[in-house]
Amino acid sequence: MSTDTVFGILPVLNTNNSLEYEEDISDDALSLLSELFVGFLLFVLIFFSVAGNILVCVAIYTDRGLRRIGNLFLASLAIADLFVGCLVMTFAGFNDLLGYWMFGPRFCDTWIAFDVMCSTASILNLCAISLDRYIHIKDPLRYGRWVTRRVAVASIASVWLLAATVSFVPISLGLHRSEDSKGPAPTYNDGSQEYPTCALDLSPTYAVVSSCISFYVPCIVMISIYCRLYCYAQKHVKSIRAVTKIPQPSSIGKSFRARTTRKLQPSKIKSQTKTKPTSPYHVSDHKAAITVGVIMGVFLICWVPFFCVNIVAAFCKTCIPDRAFQVLTWLGYSNSAFNPIIYSIFNTEFREAFKRILTKGARARGNQPSTSECGEFRSVIVQKRNGSIVECNISPRSSADSCQVNQVITGRQHRDTIVSSI
Repeated sequence: MSTDTVFGILPVLNTNNSLEYEEDISDDALSLLSELFVGFLLFVLIFFSVAGNILVCVAIYTDRGLRRIGNLFLASLAIADLFVGCLVMTFAGFNDLLGYWMFGPRFCDTWIAFDVMCSTASILNLCAISLDRYIHIKDPLRYGRWVTRRVAVASIASVWLLAATVSFVPISLGLHRSEDSKGPAPTYNDGSQEYPTCALDLSPTYAVVSSCISFYVPCIVMISIYCRLYCYAQKHVKSIRAVTKIPQPSSIGKSFRARTTRKLQPSKIKSQTKTKPTSPYHVSDHKAAITVGVIMGVFLICWVPFFCVNIVAAFCKTCIPDRAFQVLTWLGYSNSAFNPIIYSIFNTEFREAFKRILTKGARARGNQPSTSECGEFRSVIVQKRNGSIVECNISPRSSADSCQVNQVITGRQHRDTIVSSI
């Protein structure tokens, strides 16, 4: 081969090498940008999950008006979601971004156990909240006798005990892994070195049993409760609408209205007849539908795909890609960030408590009545057996409770109470 041929080939080789090198650099830059973008999204999700649930716990602890029995379940839900954000999502973010597990093989099983326990506790607390609200609206007069503080604490303890039993007991005994995965743990090879991995590789039996206890049974209970709750709310709004109908005007009122309408111009009469105000009961029905739809819609969108894929992956290891399983797992985690928004920020009392905590201004505190002036004044709405609705204003300093019967006003308040409780 001549020297001209050799020197003719070298530029071609150099050009090909430079093109391959530039393509490698561009691929590395794109992968780095994608990892940074995904890491930013995961950080935002973890931040909202931790900050939102801490805000709920602080609001319930510092505000006396929020220390009700029903809000104990919200506090338990916030603690479970806070654990999901701190103990589960943080380590899952490092594991998914790096591609390998950097915290040791022993902590891998502990992290999986915390993952199952906190997610199960969050879902079971949602189910307990739906049951508590159903009892509160279905029979408000007996709610105080049935759901006492001792019953609420025992229910919350049972939720956490069941979540720990489903997670830590079988995982510590090694019953959650299949026979094929009980050998050496799989590793991740980046081309130069192998790293250990930590993945949720469950046996078919444990996947089915844990999924039924953690999701499918509570999901069926929640759907049935909220369907009955919405139907009962609609029925109750209709009954209030029938009770609070505006009475027909008397003959004097009719004659006065007739004299006044004669003096009006025809254009004004037509405008008055065309403009009809929207009934507040239709607004309350719409609000109830939206609230129930948001509660169940977000819950189902976040958790149904994961638990369906979880059972499929237990029976067929290669049917679900790893990247798809990670995305659906984080979709389920995101429910812990949405719960403070759905169950707390939609509530007026929590909104005011959040403003007072975040601003810490005298204006927010000055708008509330002081205890020294009017005591801990509260209003209780009671419905008697004869159908009349009574509003009782109770103050601890007064010897007798002042009750005032007002069918129109208290009917609307009770309607709004039903809608906000859903």
